[in-house]
Amino acid sequence: MSEALNQQFPCAQCGADLRYAVGTEHLVCDYCSHENIIDIEHTPIQELDFRQGVADQISTEQLETTQVAKCTTCGAQVQFEANIHADACPFCASVLVTDTGAHRHFKPAGILPFAVTQRDAQQSLSKWLGSRWFAPSGLKKYARAGQELNGIYTPYWTFDADTTSSYRGQRGDVYYVDRYVTVMTDKGPRRQLQRVPQIKWTRAAGRVRRFFDDVLVIASKALPSHAADALEPWDLHAMVPYTESYLAGFRAEAYTIDLRDGFAAARGEMDLQIRRDVRFDIGGDQQRVESVDTDFGDVTFKHVLLPLWIAAYKYRDKTYRFVINGRNGRVYGERPYSAWKIIAAVIFGAIAMAVFLGALYASGALDQVVVGNGQFAFPTNDPFFIPGGGQYYPRGY
Repeated sequence: MSEALNQQFPCAQCGADLRYAVGTEHLVCDYCSHENIIDIEHTPIQELDFRQGVADQISTEQLETTQVAKCTTCGAQVQFEANIHADACPFCASVLVTDTGAHRHFKPAGILPFAVTQRDAQQSLSKWLGSRWFAPSGLKKYARAGQELNGIYTPYWTFDADTTSSYRGQRGDVYYVDRYVTVMTDKGPRRQLQRVPQIKWTRAAGRVRRFFDDVLVIASKALPSHAADALEPWDLHAMVPYTESYLAGFRAEAYTIDLRDGFAAARGEMDLQIRRDVRFDIGGDQQRVESVDTDFGDVTFKHVLLPLWIAAYKYRDKTYRFVINGRNGRVYGERPYSAWKIIAAVIFGAIAMAVFLGALYASGALDQVVVGNGQFAFPTNDPFFIPGGGQYYPRGY
């Protein structure tokens, strides 16, 4: 994602590579334990004009060109350090060979640093898998073995927009009228007076305004949108201006959903909220929204990086992914089902039901009686008891 992954972060004391110490504001050396404080810029994160962005009118200072490796299996574009030429894709575990092609893109404007350590992420994954009884035993052993997770910064877009929407529709107000209706009773059909709801529809038109701030859209095709949604919420208020030092020891993915497509996804979310605003503005008990015309003003965007811990597990030649939110430990996973465990559960359930019914039959609890209304009831010690008001027929009479 950034040239930072091709750079080295040498320790000022021994010269070894530094790594970002998760949950802190410093880099640490694993050899001499020396700590380097990260120089954080305490300035607002810059938003860029969307229309200039799609028209390629953004300043070159906001762009960068980097070398990436593209996974031919899942489509992820991941960077590696300069001395690494082949590795496994962190998203699907396929073999990944570095590419010499250049990737020109917007620089990240903000970053959410990792707050969950790899150990804590492994514990969250193990706990999540432990609650999936039908998962294969090998998968749970994989988690218990503490397999190494890949820490990767995943690209997202955020969008701001000041919207004004004109709408037309109808407002429905419920009122009641008294009517005679036919109902079925024990004595047959009868005419009965009831209050029946009716709806009075009136024309409605108006205008609603809403400012959208930081509508978040994933910019990676390697992670499905439903998986990204499952990892929310993100504490975007804790985002800091992009600093390369936070990438030390981690990977980053290049965005594969461009700015225009990212805004299309964001607009879909905005439209849903705008329609909710329209319904609220129409009022009444029910609403019909016939048309909404929205003007999007002052649309801005930024490219940001959010932290994920990722593991890829292969089971019977198919890859399953587990993704952990690097800020709060929330887990999303794709996991196979063990056919043997499902069969065993079905057999066990059938045996348990047979034992239960056998016990009921042996105790006589299954002796049923028929009452006059055609329903079944359990017998009673009172020979004159008539359930539901019907006639009582004891067994054997």
